[in-house]
Amino acid sequence: MLNEFKEFIARGNVIDLAVGVIIGAAFSKIVDSVVNDLVMPIVGAITGGGFDFSDYFVALSANVTAPTLAAAREQGAVFAYGSFITVLINFVILAWIIFLMIKVVNRARASMEKEKAPEPATPPPQDILLLSEIRDLLKQRA
Repeated sequence: MLNEFKEFIARGNVIDLAVGVIIGAAFSKIVDSVVNDLVMPIVGAITGGGFDFSDYFVALSANVTAPTLAAAREQGAVFAYGSFITVLINFVILAWIIFLMIKVVNRARASMEKEKAPEPATPPPQDILLLSEIRDLLKQRA
């Protein structure tokens, strides 16, 4: 069983997956920073306060009277829909940013592939082809 585990770990795709997870975690921090530090302040300035719905909730018991979600949870059961709305909005912004980043990367790849690809040879003009045929015929007769 230990040998099977060693063989499993030594496979390239497992190591590639581990590297992908590590890179993904680091990339996640970068994207979170872009959203929280660059995009959300601009959105907040435009909308006059941002999209923080985290304290929006509906009390499920009569004795909940607190104005904040944390205090309301201490008093009883609450339906905390505001956190979900905030996470959903952040996800949509995050997905849009990732879409734009991938679009830029794909354009860069396409332009690099165009530079690498050799241009197809254009066929010679008709008069050059005729002259080449005449030359070949003269060589055959001589």
